Amino acid sequence: MDPKSLFSLNDHLEMLSRHGDPLEMLERTVDFEYFRAWLVEGLGYGDGGKGGRPPFDPVAMFKILILQAQHNLSDARMEYMIRDRLSWMRFLGFALGDRTPDENTIRHFRNRMTETGTLKRVMKAFDWQLHKKGYIPMSGQIIDASLVPAPKQRNTDGERQAIKDGKSAQDIWPDDPAKAAQKDTDARWTLKIGGKVRYKDGKPLPMIALPVFGYKSHISIDRRYGFIRAGEVTSAAHADGRMLRHVIAENSSSEVWADTAYRSRTNETWLADRMLTSRIHRRKPKGKSMPRATARANAAKSTIRARVEHVFAHQKNRFGLFIRTIGIKRAEAKLTLANLAYNWTPRRTAGFGPRVDGAD
Repeated sequence: MDPKSLFSLNDHLEMLSRHGDPLEMLERTVDFEYFRAWLVEGLGYGDGGKGGRPPFDPVAMFKILILQAQHNLSDARMEYMIRDRLSWMRFLGFALGDRTPDENTIRHFRNRMTETGTLKRVMKAFDWQLHKKGYIPMSGQIIDASLVPAPKQRNTDGERQAIKDGKSAQDIWPDDPAKAAQKDTDARWTLKIGGKVRYKDGKPLPMIALPVFGYKSHISIDRRYGFIRAGEVTSAAHADGRMLRHVIAENSSSEVWADTAYRSRTNETWLADRMLTSRIHRRKPKGKSMPRATARANAAKSTIRARVEHVFAHQKNRFGLFIRTIGIKRAEAKLTLANLAYNWTPRRTAGFGPRVDGAD
């Protein structure tokens, strides 16, 4: 790029467009202005009558959070990347030489989105936008949960018991506020049991159990399009089955798929009372072999239920899910943004077609 040319920057951006800038495709398909009203109302943006430096555009800041989630960047690294990448500056609406958000501004905006509940409202608003584009949730929904690790906490037995009793970090470490500020009392330990069943001399060996400290992401996707329609965040020790009713989303079909962790008499009754059809896997009878008919039925359900595993695999492999923050509220923000970022990947939005600006 010739720095002496007045048109060199435009030529460079046009070249990026010719090579297929994915952010331009995202801008064409997702109407980000649709979320402005929710952002302004939820974050309490004023009209500037009180004076002072005007805040950054809330839509641009929201786009920053999406980019940050898609690329698994820290706030400091995000500050640098905004200034470094021309395609990102164009997507965010910044010109060369413009003032751009620093890491503190990004962190403050994300915290405000979390504290005011605006992030959840934006997630719901996106679901409405999907409806208007014809992506009505149909063919049933698939529910599952995945563990998301966080930095391990080294606590004494007494401190662990105090955390289980619901005491805050300030109550547990009153004489060491710096230490209390770095302690996550919302995350929990659990055992992740997985892997294929191994056999020796025809007998199954014990399954591998790995301790994991962190949180758990619960989601519901629609079977037809694969969009994440609902999500909740709990500690890693929270039982999957107890979250079923909290992630059930609207769907034109009554069918609900889930693994055996969600199979319980309470959940079956709850689904039946709401005229929902349970496609939840059945457990093997205790002390008996799995009936052949049940095994075949579970296998058929697995071919459908496996689609939700692809969602978690994409998030973990591409987004590098790991909770670096402290507290469940910030973990919820991280995972909600990861869900939105997944819904806005090129593969998901490829069929959107041109957006309709200002659609109600």
